[in-house]
Amino acid sequence: MPPVIAPDTLPPRGHAAKRHSMIEAAATVFCREGFAGANIDLIAAEAGVSRQTVYNHHRDKESLLVAVVREITERCNARAFSVLATFPDHPHDLQADLTAFAVRLNRNCLCDRDGRFLRRLLQNEGERYPELFSDWRENGPARVWDALAARFARLAHAGWLEIDDPDAAARQFLALTSSDLQLPLIFGDRLSEDDLEQASARAVRMFLRAYARRN
Repeated sequence: MPPVIAPDTLPPRGHAAKRHSMIEAAATVFCREGFAGANIDLIAAEAGVSRQTVYNHHRDKESLLVAVVREITERCNARAFSVLATFPDHPHDLQADLTAFAVRLNRNCLCDRDGRFLRRLLQNEGERYPELFSDWRENGPARVWDALAARFARLAHAGWLEIDDPDAAARQFLALTSSDLQLPLIFGDRLSEDDLEQASARAVRMFLRAYARRN
């Protein structure tokens, strides 16, 4: 077996690499152990750095949790807005195009590693740190809702949909497209592409029953 190398004897890493490794390690440990069960020694070992390095970047465990939530929220937003850029503004087949969009949204934003981290942290620590997760809600999901609402408003203006409240329609679309997936994800099930497609197709059919334009 290869010798065990102490964190402080590892080849030097840059500031950005150390910061990334600590955020990833902290997210892993917080999700696995819960905030109460996590400690800086566990996080340092997971990250491959010394405990003093963790303290040099983050003064305490609470500050590290804040950094984890904000960092992962930024990454989730980046992926969400990348998917939003593929929204079918000029659909050829509205139901099929919205279904494909919902599949991309679920695959890249709900079922990815960062999505699982945020979901677990919210479940475990949301009551303990309501202000932190209120900040997450405003800077994460609320921004996605607003952007999606604007796109649904454009579809309505173009005559594809009948929507009086685009904000409500956007929230309902997201709720419908994720509803069949939430429970399996909570229990750690691995969802196949077929699972995502079926759940998305059911959700879009229901959404269009409410909002498709009646000729």
